[in-house]
Amino acid sequence: MSSPRYPAIRVRTRSRNPITLVAAVRQALRQARVDRARIREFSDEVFESAGGVEPERVCREWVDVEARR
Repeated sequence: MSSPRYPAIRVRTRSRNPITLVAAVRQALRQARVDRARIREFSDEVFESAGGVEPERVCREWVDVEARR
């Protein structure tokens, strides 16, 4: 697996809900002062993915995700 686009940004979640993970990634990107256009690009990419594990995969491509279950 390749390194995420923003490896310094780490998101931890305990929820299995993909919307919770996406919201946490968006918040982390904003807190890291990532450009709004890049956050919009992330949002577009994640919502184009087809449910299931796809949103989590997209999130992992953008930031370091630790999903504790």
